[in-house]
Amino acid sequence: MRALIWFRADLRTEDNPALHHASKVATRGALAVFAVCAEQWRQHDWADVRVEFLLRNLACLSERLKRLNIALRIVEVPHFAQVPRALVELAQRHECDALYFNREYEVNELRRDEAVARLCTRNGLAVHCSDDQMILPPDRLRTREGRCYTVFTPFQRAWRACIEQGEPVAPLGSARPQPELLCSPDPVPEHVPGFDLDRCHPDLWPAGEKPALRRLANFIARHVGAYRKLRDFPAADGTSRLSPYLAVGAVSARQCLAAAREADDEGAKSGGAGVSTWITELIWRDFYRYVVVAFPRVSRGRAFKPATERLRWRNDPAEFATWCAGQTGFPIVDAGLRQLASTGWMHNRLRMIAAMFLTKDLLVDWRWGERHFMRHLVDGDLASNNGGWQWSASTGTDAVPYFRIFNPATQSRRFDPAGEFIRRWVPELGDLDRRSVHNPPVDVRARLGYPAPLCDHAAARRRAIAAFQRLSAGRQA
Repeated sequence: MRALIWFRADLRTEDNPALHHASKVATRGALAVFAVCAEQWRQHDWADVRVEFLLRNLACLSERLKRLNIALRIVEVPHFAQVPRALVELAQRHECDALYFNREYEVNELRRDEAVARLCTRNGLAVHCSDDQMILPPDRLRTREGRCYTVFTPFQRAWRACIEQGEPVAPLGSARPQPELLCSPDPVPEHVPGFDLDRCHPDLWPAGEKPALRRLANFIARHVGAYRKLRDFPAADGTSRLSPYLAVGAVSARQCLAAAREADDEGAKSGGAGVSTWITELIWRDFYRYVVVAFPRVSRGRAFKPATERLRWRNDPAEFATWCAGQTGFPIVDAGLRQLASTGWMHNRLRMIAAMFLTKDLLVDWRWGERHFMRHLVDGDLASNNGGWQWSASTGTDAVPYFRIFNPATQSRRFDPAGEFIRRWVPELGDLDRRSVHNPPVDVRARLGYPAPLCDHAAARRRAIAAFQRLSAGRQA
């Protein structure tokens, strides 16, 4: 049997179910393939920095596969619609008998995979697909009524109970090398039409599964113990920064969980505060993917709570542009947005602050912000990005009512008390003391060329609450 292995968001050779299973059963060798779909990526709002990072990881993957005597072929088609025919033709050209791949769960990706499976079957190719993106597959956890969990806390309890009861979630072993290389690997493209890859910063995000695993090991060894205390402080080196590697699959969530549990003698059940808190973030990642599977509308730009589709957003284009530029006059908000523009990444606490400011203070539709993030994030991921934005906008799964609205100045004083992060990303405020840097006086703003606040937070908070109250009254009527 000769296998064709289709890579997508799983650019690694270790703990890769599709590669692992294909390499074990292939008797006449194996071939790998990746599909570059430039127009589809643009329609999905992929960021330049994300595409650049993906291509560098793809080049690293190609080298590692070559050592296993597996050549990586590249097919370039505009849309997902052309992928089925391209894969079947490649399989036929190289006399492959079966296609192996790991599932993706968003609506367009599911439709593409179903079309691939149908065409392969019609052409005599066996199709084998595996679950990979989640630690627990999407059909593993259900409520007593057999439904998908829609609130995180009970989902987390069920998830942890399943792990404690011995669910097999250990990473898979290495892929088996093949007897010979069937052909030469294709060169990985250095440019993709419609994406500017020349202004990215590869030094910030070294590519490949080796750097990913080193980053994981360093975080577990040096930082996870303090994770619970430091994770919300953007000036501290308190987070793993593994999200870009998880997004392209250079490291798996199972590898992350295994490293965390190994660092804790008691495992996920009663681990130290840092380990347990970090595992909670892995559970959030699973949770948002469960939501994508169970409620496909969130992949189509719809609110998880259908009633909130009637919310009257203000959607002021000028205010949105000011927010995008990091010129809102709220230092902690501006610092986060400027970090995003410069590095392609934003600290998670700042993602929540920036998102809640846009959706609650400015009453701008969460979809506008979700799109802006996707167009700039190196770790752009529909499930996590959508889940975070809908959480902030009170249109998502979160059980906390709409009147939870962050005060940017309070958040700033709490999580950047010395103003260190603000000074790094809003340099015009660099000489201010730790008190005034969070909300500079009017005369100081004018002198430094820093804008006045885009809104009055207290008044904006009242406006947002009133908008949700009108929505609630309309629903009850």
